[in-house]
Amino acid sequence: MTHLRSRSLPILGLWLAGSLALSGCFSSSAAQSSGASPAGQERISIAHMQPPRSGLSPLSDDAFKLSRWSAAETLVNLDDSSAPVPALATSFTRVNDTTWDITLRENVHFHNGELLTAKAVAKSLQVAIDSTPVPRILNGTKLSVKVRGENQIRIITVDSDPLLPQRLSSPQLAIFAPEAYSKESVNPVGTGTGPFKITDVDGITGATLERFDDYWGEPAQATGIDVKFVPDGTARTAALSTGEADVVEAIPAGQASTVDQDLLTEVPMPRTNTLYLNTKSGPFADPGVRAAAREAIDRSAIIASVYEDRADVAQGLLGPALPYAADFREDPEYQELLSQRATPAKVNGVKISLGTFTDRAELPEVAVILEQQLEAAGFDVQQDVREYQYIEADALDGTFDAFILSRATVLDSGDPVAYFASDFTCEGGFAISQLCDAVVDQSITTASETEAGTNRQRAIMLAEAKILGTDAAIPLLHERVLQGENAAVLSAARDPRERALITNQTSLESK
Repeated sequence: MTHLRSRSLPILGLWLAGSLALSGCFSSSAAQSSGASPAGQERISIAHMQPPRSGLSPLSDDAFKLSRWSAAETLVNLDDSSAPVPALATSFTRVNDTTWDITLRENVHFHNGELLTAKAVAKSLQVAIDSTPVPRILNGTKLSVKVRGENQIRIITVDSDPLLPQRLSSPQLAIFAPEAYSKESVNPVGTGTGPFKITDVDGITGATLERFDDYWGEPAQATGIDVKFVPDGTARTAALSTGEADVVEAIPAGQASTVDQDLLTEVPMPRTNTLYLNTKSGPFADPGVRAAAREAIDRSAIIASVYEDRADVAQGLLGPALPYAADFREDPEYQELLSQRATPAKVNGVKISLGTFTDRAELPEVAVILEQQLEAAGFDVQQDVREYQYIEADALDGTFDAFILSRATVLDSGDPVAYFASDFTCEGGFAISQLCDAVVDQSITTASETEAGTNRQRAIMLAEAKILGTDAAIPLLHERVLQGENAAVLSAARDPRERALITNQTSLESK
């Protein structure tokens, strides 16, 4: 039985004309970042890396923006060790292998004034369960939700799911007021529960949030948040240097030296820069050709040239953010699985398409170096580089022979199994490699069914070895993301999982 006691926790909840056209991009609050505003009256300005991909639908990756603004909340949060802790739910009781009773926090109001009830929570979860595509945290998981009184729901899974509480912590399973849901979409504007309320969204340009005074927990320190989406890395860096933004997401490593180093925080991330190879069609349908690509890559050269040594060489899909990973790679069974990889084929003029996106400034540079390395090995590389919102659909459809992606490996549940299932199973919702391998599927299923602890960690690492054994994905490096913060910023979250950024504790220092 797992039971989590209630305790109050702070809930985590623009295009620019060019890098020189920064003045006026944020509200006047950005100019207050020197600390000129009265205590408790500050607005926090953020420069985000990527614009919304799906109209801020919480059923998409846009959910993580809602979480980073503390506008949306889930039933569960994760602590630093990825253990579940209460959020909108105060306790979880595991009735049996497939049944969980969840007690909800009382006196929680949605931003529209409605009271959070079991019926409202069940509706939010049911919409996620019924959506197409299903949120990736639910890939391979079948469950049902029943209302049990005003403040309790019951979740029943078809199979034993030892990580259900962690699964419910995914921002894609955030809870919204019933009015947020229509047949066409989910509208998070004014319907969340967090300490900040979304009041306006300007397409892919920005968003405005105000402090929610009826928040169930500790009220936010700041009076609001002004968000701009700034895909260009040079523009984001300039926004930090000029004070146009208080908090800046993902300063490109290649531009870090141009910024006051005191304004940078290096956050180790469970994020891997990976080369995905199309295993279904094209040259990389041949395992030997995939192996040839693997052998052609010099990871250290990429890190030194593009990341200025602010990254770690990837030994596998999982990096230093998961300390157990390195130890299990010494396991004889792990080593044996890797030894069965295909022998590299000889290639001569093999034409391949290589795609990536501009939103992460380093990736086009990585593509240039990879092109050089692959061509030196006999490949003929044609690049296709676009903004992510314009290239994602093609990548998922298998348009490219190879695709470079910066991928968060424990984004959803604090556990990498969801990432494995999403990217590398036959039914995966983010299967850029188009991999469908019964052995890989079984290894991921085994890991998903193993109870939390050392045995699960070993099962996860054996699944990694089987994925790597196909050469469907070639991990390049593990990133250390650079977060920019104005000197006046206090208590911005530095979250490896990329779920939190501005919390109810974040403020600007007053003079």
